[in-house]
Amino acid sequence: FGPPLRTMLKSFALPASRAVRTQLRAPAQRFLSGLPTADLADKAGLDVSKLPTEKNISVVDPQLNFRNFGGKTAFSGPITTIKAYESNPLVRKLFESPGNGRVLVVDAGGSMRCAMLGDNIAEAGAKNGWAGIVIFGCIRDSAMVAEMDLGVKALNTHPVKSHKNDPGLQDVAVKFGGVTFKPGQFLYADADGILVSDSELSL
Repeated sequence: FGPPLRTMLKSFALPASRAVRTQLRAPAQRFLSGLPTADLADKAGLDVSKLPTEKNISVVDPQLNFRNFGGKTAFSGPITTIKAYESNPLVRKLFESPGNGRVLVVDAGGSMRCAMLGDNIAEAGAKNGWAGIVIFGCIRDSAMVAEMDLGVKALNTHPVKSHKNDPGLQDVAVKFGGVTFKPGQFLYADADGILVSDSELSL
């Protein structure tokens, strides 16, 4: 090609390649949050012969098949709990308050009849500094939640919202997946699973 044509191609190609590189980098930056659960388990000296563990670390039963729905596929933080069946006022209340890097654990009884989290509440949680949420139940608006800077694990999706009639309970011990979650414990979640520890873990 002559110089004028090369110049024209260059002027078109560079912005496009920069845009592609930006699109590729953005998800990677957004998704890198939390500590790998496999590495944490290895550092704690866990193998299958040591489960259930005596090291005050619990593993949520993978048979529940929790799925990742948030923009963060790995997240961790101190636990705050909610127990509420098919009613989510407490989820909204907490996500509209400062999260300070906490993880909200919601025992929704494993209900597959409605969603306990939608895009508006999830957006509030992300803006208020919550690290993530684990719901023993469903969410909705999953396509929009996937773009948010928030870790979200739940069993499935459902288009119908919950009711508001039951205020629910906050900061009580809740149990699902063979694990008892207590306020003040630490939760670590990623694509490999969910760990819960009585004390903060590090690598």
